[in-house]
Amino acid sequence: MSIVAPDRSLEQRMAALQTANRIRVERAKLKRCLETGSISVLDVLREPDGYVMSMKVEQLLLALPKFGEVKARRVLIDCRISAAKTVGGLSWRQRDELIERLSR
Repeated sequence: MSIVAPDRSLEQRMAALQTANRIRVERAKLKRCLETGSISVLDVLREPDGYVMSMKVEQLLLALPKFGEVKARRVLIDCRISAAKTVGGLSWRQRDELIERLSR
């Protein structure tokens, strides 16, 4: 049994493409701002915008200065967060632990 994607009109496909492109552009801006320190990751985690909700937490951490794969993974492990978890998928406990860990 194979799963077939639903048929979409050209307009629906173009709208989805425009939405995906807008999200990619917004995330790129966010990553640059996190890297320069003009936006705090704590503020992003406390009140994430819509385009951040489907972003992987690991990718958010990797955008921070002095954060590489090893440090990002260590923070995720310490906070008991899966590497595949999105910002929108964080529980309140996970979000609070992550904010606490990053504010040190």
